[in-house]
Amino acid sequence: MKKLTCLGLSLALALGLFTGCGSSNNQDQGSASGSQSNTNDSSTVELSGTVNTAGSTSMKDVMAVLTEVFEKENPGVTINYTGSGSGAGIEGATSGTCDIGLSSRAIKDEEKSAGAVENIVALDGVAIVVNPANGVEDLTVEQIAQIFTGEITNWSEVGGADGEIAVFGREAGSGTRGAFEEIVGVEDACKYTNEYSSTGDVIGNVASNPNAIGYASLSAVDDTVKAVKVNGVAPSEDTVKDGTYEIQRPFVMVTKEGAELSEAAQAFLEFAMSADVADYIAAAGAVSPKG
Repeated sequence: MKKLTCLGLSLALALGLFTGCGSSNNQDQGSASGSQSNTNDSSTVELSGTVNTAGSTSMKDVMAVLTEVFEKENPGVTINYTGSGSGAGIEGATSGTCDIGLSSRAIKDEEKSAGAVENIVALDGVAIVVNPANGVEDLTVEQIAQIFTGEITNWSEVGGADGEIAVFGREAGSGTRGAFEEIVGVEDACKYTNEYSSTGDVIGNVASNPNAIGYASLSAVDDTVKAVKVNGVAPSEDTVKDGTYEIQRPFVMVTKEGAELSEAAQAFLEFAMSADVADYIAAAGAVSPKG
């Protein structure tokens, strides 16, 4: 599993790949955008403006690499990101308080009824993480459900050492929590020892507690915790893409039906949805659905 530890190097390699098609994208946008560029071709129009995005904290690494590449290709554009949680991101997109909302779960029917439009830019596995000292290597989906609902309370019940399980998770409204609970079938039934407001907090607390279990975006997992196999399949980019790893979810850019984006926001959305960004998304530890 890839962790975004060297964004600069990944970005340098990726930029070389994108240079040829980046200028044509800007030209495509040129017929409708504002300020004229006088540096090269007089027919090329340079994008400018600010794009405000908000929502999922799990999409932080994906947003970081996409933003940096896009801003290098379009120096007149600034992309702002606020990690406010998936629910807030969806609400922000439909209410107009941000240009593009970010959700690390699928859009619900009631949210679609309110105007939310789902644009899937990446796929992400939700890893089940334990402390590295934990001897458990593999869990079934049923065992995971039983642990999080309190039916299994000791690691010895699933082949581990004797020890009371500490169940850690995200706060209500988190896209990671919503995706995990829906996929595992434990919505509104989990009995958490502690709930945290960020993926980083979940990982940090699992790393410091030998009896803890939690869940986290695959892109956020580092060597301070251990991701267990699920039904014999380890979470990885390949197993997420081929569907063999069962606990996975989409990374979504949310727009509002019928609302016209600014030229800069529309260009950023099209960039993020294109097949050209597959390497950038992989550098962030996620999987492009088009790569």
